[in-house]
Amino acid sequence: MELISAREAVLEHFRWDGGHADVWAVFRDGPALAAVVRGLVEPFRRAGVTAVVGVESRGFLLGGAAAVQLGVGFVPVRKAGGLFPGPKLARDTDPDYRGLRHTLRLRRDALTAQDRVLLVDDWIETGSQAAAVRELALGCGARWAGCAVVVDQLTGRRRPALGPIHGLLRATDLPPVPRAVEG
Repeated sequence: MELISAREAVLEHFRWDGGHADVWAVFRDGPALAAVVRGLVEPFRRAGVTAVVGVESRGFLLGGAAAVQLGVGFVPVRKAGGLFPGPKLARDTDPDYRGLRHTLRLRRDALTAQDRVLLVDDWIETGSQAAAVRELALGCGARWAGCAVVVDQLTGRRRPALGPIHGLLRATDLPPVPRAVEG
């Protein structure tokens, strides 16, 4: 039942803006955001998750809320450039859907061998960031529980390496990108 309301919440608020997916409106609607967060964590409630990780920026919002929902802590993964005190592990990603590479950073003391980690984010397409986050978590000695995302578009060789991936929607469930109006 939670999954249906989460899916409906995403579809109700989802828009295309200039050919780009826009899920930001979900964050502005409290009941929709709550449904989405419940839907993201539901399959992982009994998975022994001790920490939720999220990549800035939407991963911070969704991951923090998911951590509260699971009653565990949140661990941020920062992109290069932002302030982030303390010793860190860093991993460069493979190119993302735009062909860009990112350096992701995780504080060395954020996770331990006692942790079982869930990555929460809005979208997974190439899996490049998720793979780098998994490497960072494993580099701290943590165990990997999987990924929970709003939209799952991942295909190919990375999928098995990332463990269970729970998406509220597949990209094919979204409305088509509107065609540009010629004038």
